[in-house]
Amino acid sequence: MRTIVGSPMISLKKLWRDKRGNVLAIAAAALPLVIGSAGLASDTIQWALWKRQLQRAADSAALAGVYAKVEDNASQTVDSAIDTDLDRNNNIYRPGKTTSLNGIELTNEPTVSFPTNAKWTNGVHVQIALQKRLGFSSLFMSSPPTITADATAATIATGVYCVVSLVDTSATGIKASGNGTVDLGCGMITNSTSLSAAIATGSSNVDATPIAAVGDVQESDNWGDAELLPFTVKQKDPFKDVNPTTSGCPTTNKINVGPSGSADLNPGCFTDISINGPVNLKPGTYIIDGGNISFGAKAVVSCTACTFVLTNSSSGTTATIGQLTTNAGAQLNLTAPSTGCTLGNAGCYDSILFYQDRRADSSASGKNIINGNSDSVLSGAFYFPKQELQVNGTSTLHFACAQFVSYTVDFSGNGTVQNDCSGYGDKEIMGKHVRLVG
Repeated sequence: MRTIVGSPMISLKKLWRDKRGNVLAIAAAALPLVIGSAGLASDTIQWALWKRQLQRAADSAALAGVYAKVEDNASQTVDSAIDTDLDRNNNIYRPGKTTSLNGIELTNEPTVSFPTNAKWTNGVHVQIALQKRLGFSSLFMSSPPTITADATAATIATGVYCVVSLVDTSATGIKASGNGTVDLGCGMITNSTSLSAAIATGSSNVDATPIAAVGDVQESDNWGDAELLPFTVKQKDPFKDVNPTTSGCPTTNKINVGPSGSADLNPGCFTDISINGPVNLKPGTYIIDGGNISFGAKAVVSCTACTFVLTNSSSGTTATIGQLTTNAGAQLNLTAPSTGCTLGNAGCYDSILFYQDRRADSSASGKNIINGNSDSVLSGAFYFPKQELQVNGTSTLHFACAQFVSYTVDFSGNGTVQNDCSGYGDKEIMGKHVRLVG
């Protein structure tokens, strides 16, 4: 037998034409590219996650800084508010602090600045940065990359408010109920921290915007097209510097006019005012020393440039402070003074129609009620900082540039409450809302 050995050239040609094992060779050649792509994809996802966490922390810290500025709390500075927010709310740690498995430690302390802009106030800018090693990229990088995030928050004007509820507890501050219409042409705000700080129920129809609260505002069709601004900045008392005068008190004088009587009366100090007939009140300040103001169903009262002050000449903190009650049939044409004096100066009640002493009992039974017939027109501010103000629209109750500043405010009844005003001038109550602006 003879064995024939093939030439090497023939064997190589066969091997070159043989396709078995090509996939393995191609896979081996592409493996570095696949591993690299997977590593870069994993690093990109991890970087985006850290960036998002860092941006959320920067946004939250900037907002906390603005709240610290506007609340003007001596025990908390802007820096301390930002640090607390980063540590507690975002689990972000500053250099030198103990870290946790779930926390992120910043490379440097946050950079804080206070930019200004014509469109907003109380600006706070926060920039934070960290260095984190990426699993795959760190094989080729001499140092971890730096990830940064910055945010700017500020307060922006949200509109003109003519209803201010000063309650700062979990009680509801603003209520609209019944079947009536409340047409204010302005906004409403409450300092209530409740999750139902402002509510509209029944078949009430409220035409007012915005509706704001330190707590939450319950959504309702009753609000119409109003802009709802929950969790906003606490509104300051616009009349906090106004203190009651008791000139001419104490006294035993009373105003008591029945249905069959009529009178022209001068301002002064009185222990009680009860009117149930036609009365013309001369301009000035009517001080009620420990008593009440009552307008009966047959009251027909007019007064231009008048202020009614519910106070007590006693200096005690528990002194009795009276209340306001008006009957639905009363015809009231009352206008507050417009003297241009500076609120806070003695005897200045510019734009204030009714003023109640801050020593008034703040219990649930403390209630001031405004009714009136369709011929009534009331112009000025209604200030009841420690008690509820209830406005009942039993018919069409007219107001002109009215401002309702009270502990709580309740619009009820089945009629219409109409407030007409072309502008409040320098007595405008502007609201502010904290927002991210950059």
